[in-house]
Amino acid sequence: MRYRAIGIFDSGVGGLTVCKEIIRQLPGENLIYLGDTARVPYGTKSAQTVERYALEAASFLVEQGVKLLVVACNTASAVALPALRERFQLPVIGVIEPGAQRAADSRNRRIGVIGTEGTINSGRYEEAIRARVPDAKVLTAACPLFVPLAEECWSEHEVARLTAEEYLQPLRQAKVDTLVLGCTHYPLLRKTIQQVMGPDVLLVDSAEETARAVADLFAEQGLALPELGGRRDFYVTDVPTRFERVGRAFLGRELGRVQQVQIG
Repeated sequence: MRYRAIGIFDSGVGGLTVCKEIIRQLPGENLIYLGDTARVPYGTKSAQTVERYALEAASFLVEQGVKLLVVACNTASAVALPALRERFQLPVIGVIEPGAQRAADSRNRRIGVIGTEGTINSGRYEEAIRARVPDAKVLTAACPLFVPLAEECWSEHEVARLTAEEYLQPLRQAKVDTLVLGCTHYPLLRKTIQQVMGPDVLLVDSAEETARAVADLFAEQGLALPELGGRRDFYVTDVPTRFERVGRAFLGRELGRVQQVQIG
């Protein structure tokens, strides 16, 4: 069991930021990543559709013999975790609970959350944060244009700054002291978002916190592998050309071979 891979899935390239953090914190682990690029994005789909897609993606990874499932998609984490945990007899970690746990450290309990429309509309971040800080004031904002900006590698472009100022103005006016980056694309815009929000606002990177949750679980259960440099396998459900090109920026390195598969 210990030498099995970690299975990670997302609707596209965004989950590679989670993959990157797991590699940084657990460099000995074998990883299998699936990007459901044929059906991206999940953020605009119904909850029922996202749950079905998540179950199909997870089934593919479980067939590869993984020891842990990481749902590296905020939308799928918001709606599909109960179904995944019921279906599969192995640990399942999403990106919302770890981010909410870190956000609970807010100094003045005024916490902002940004994400896709699907994630924001689900209310899962507010629910998870208030479970830890009942009197927290949680303000949310959907920031859909951040995704294409990240994928075009325009994260520090003037267009990104102007877009961030427009989206984040209500959160700045509300004087939040903590802002959850509730989409795995958003860490690429971290520098721009920090400039707009100001240096005193804590940015919570859900990818970083999810990797930490995986590391903590492995430490508890003795599942971590020695730091020997693990295997990385990447799969997509559509032609891999764009995934390979954009994925380099998200992962911070070359992906190597990316294989196209059918799921569902």
